[in-house]
Amino acid sequence: MFIRTLPWEYAVRNLLRRPLRTSLTCAGLSLVVVLTLVVIGFIRGLEKSLAASGERRTALVFSLGMGENLEYSSIPMRSSDLLAASVKPIERRYGQSYVSPELYGGCEIGIPPLPEPAMGLVRGVTSSVLLVRRQVELEEGAWPQVGEVMVGRLAATKLGLSQSALHPGDTLEFEGRTWRISGLFSSGGAAFESEIWCRLDDLQQAMKRQDLSLIAATLEPGGDFADVDLFCKERLDLELQAIRETDYYAGLQRDYRPIRSLAWLLVVLIAGAGGFAGLNTMYGSVMGRIPELATLQTIGFVRRAIALSLIQEGMLLAATACLIGTAVTLAFVQGTALRFTMGAVSLQLDESTVFLGCGIGMLIGLAGAIPPAIRALRMPVVSALRAV
Repeated sequence: MFIRTLPWEYAVRNLLRRPLRTSLTCAGLSLVVVLTLVVIGFIRGLEKSLAASGERRTALVFSLGMGENLEYSSIPMRSSDLLAASVKPIERRYGQSYVSPELYGGCEIGIPPLPEPAMGLVRGVTSSVLLVRRQVELEEGAWPQVGEVMVGRLAATKLGLSQSALHPGDTLEFEGRTWRISGLFSSGGAAFESEIWCRLDDLQQAMKRQDLSLIAATLEPGGDFADVDLFCKERLDLELQAIRETDYYAGLQRDYRPIRSLAWLLVVLIAGAGGFAGLNTMYGSVMGRIPELATLQTIGFVRRAIALSLIQEGMLLAATACLIGTAVTLAFVQGTALRFTMGAVSLQLDESTVFLGCGIGMLIGLAGAIPPAIRALRMPVVSALRAV
């Protein structure tokens, strides 16, 4: 059934009639949108980092019984050559096998600006790592030589510094040696970006170890992972186990599920607090206009049209807050790196994050406008007019 609605300008004019109240409400809702986007951006950044770290054709071989803890894995150095020679489906090109022996672990990193060393992640690699970790790109500087390291894009954040604090030519100290930074690398958002890479033989000498933590091997297209698994089970003397790289990072995602659940709970609490604040403000605004709303009914506007106009006001206010909150977040928070137990993650404000954050903001505007509209329009017209 057709109803005669109030002009669109009526809702806009009502918002401008009380500029201070409107501005404060808009600022509060904008803050809620910013906080919501930051928390959702953190969740998206964590999920994207773990998803980008694994490749379906890559297998990880490490010590039997270590579960998913690669830092404490120790396997014989010769395992790498034996794996490359024994497993046929491993990809090869010009006689070079796509096998990367790696020594990986956490250690205290000393940096001149920091009074105390910070915990960092160090990976000793050979040049073959670039065949397996194909998402890695050298952004600046050169491949590390003896006594040198190259640092990931988020390694400085992991160490408690600003994201751009480390440059080629700077020095780091760990395992009793001083290392010169030769270059900076990125890996498409993967977890490697919070690590420090150096030559495998250099790290083995510094750590006084002759073993490896893991072997990463890329299978040729159509290659069967079962061949790698069979090699590990046949060579009982090496005490190895194998897992697909994607399964390894999927396991890490499951381990971090409680953190993601806690972050979503934080989003609900922020949205709830914003909803109550918006509800309180709209109640105050509508209750002060009861005579005006009763007058509109006496001149022919039905209650549904007046309720629609009040909801219009709430949605307009919420839409403005969403635009301001999103603009502020994109300008000052997008790409910001946060320190995390497994390394560091960048806040990801992609389309889905913005859509979800703004959707929550609009829901707050809607939820804040409906109850006061119902409360005001239930009052009898005569009683409302006597309130003048």
